[in-house]
Amino acid sequence: MGKGDRKTAKGKRYNASYGNARLKTTSAAVAAPVTKKTVVKSAAKKAVAKKVAKAG
Repeated sequence: MGKGDRKTAKGKRYNASYGNARLKTTSAAVAAPVTKKTVVKSAAKKAVAKKVAKAG
């Protein structure tokens, strides 16, 4: 049960192979179960332009 044992995860790492003891994960499989929370932001308030009366 060490580096040379192909049935263990340590042996799989040593032999650079994958299998039931050392599953190969893909980016799609890792990202699929994670759900992102969506945050709804309120609309930004627009500044009201002040009207300047002309001196005349």
